[in-house]
Amino acid sequence: MEKKTLEIKDLKRDFLMGEETVSALKGITFTVLAGEFMTIMGSSGSGKTTLLNIIGCLDKPSSGTYLLDGVDIEKLSRNELARLRNQKIGFVFQSYNLLPRTSALENVELPMMYNGAISSKQRKEKATHALEQVKLADRMGHMPNQLSGGQQQRVAIARALVNDPVMILADEATGNLDSRTSYEIMTVFQELNDKGKTIVFVTHEPDIATFSTRTITLRDGRIIKDFKNDNKRSATEVLKALPVNEDDKI
Repeated sequence: MEKKTLEIKDLKRDFLMGEETVSALKGITFTVLAGEFMTIMGSSGSGKTTLLNIIGCLDKPSSGTYLLDGVDIEKLSRNELARLRNQKIGFVFQSYNLLPRTSALENVELPMMYNGAISSKQRKEKATHALEQVKLADRMGHMPNQLSGGQQQRVAIARALVNDPVMILADEATGNLDSRTSYEIMTVFQELNDKGKTIVFVTHEPDIATFSTRTITLRDGRIIKDFKNDNKRSATEVLKALPVNEDDKI
């Protein structure tokens, strides 16, 4: 029996705007199996951000159920939610969210800083391994301003990996990057997925969604499409097919 990383059933989220109730999510149901690479698409106002916040345990639904790795988030206190978030989810953001005066290695160590069970030596070892996974072993001592946008996003992915979460949740993770660098980052995500990591990737770019194995499309708070991508593109192959930029030879 395949393990379920996410189980979402009849999820609704309402917001009170003055005297009016606005329904951002209107009964969302889907399951993400362990090892899936799923993209969530939708235009502004589709409910994408609201769903992302609930999946990331930053918000709770008004009704319906959400199980993360078998745990019902509705039953958790604020502190328990924070602990679950830290242990089970690795976040990757569009704007990287790195501390500017902190080295790549120290940025990756951050999620482990409040875990008294991990020694400083173990933190360094785990952070080093995470940076090696995203091919940044030679940039560990660099500050964010000494790294390109793509390298900064790799540091952010390493930080998301370091606690060995059950899922990586990426929010427009290629949104600030040019096409070539976006494909390089998608190569990293595909390699992680090939190793068994479950990935939920929020994007508005159809091009990026073709690198995943499944896409859910939202409109007006509902799922209008949920399909498996039988023709998943290889980011590595797409990169190889790009014309060589003269700047890349320097």
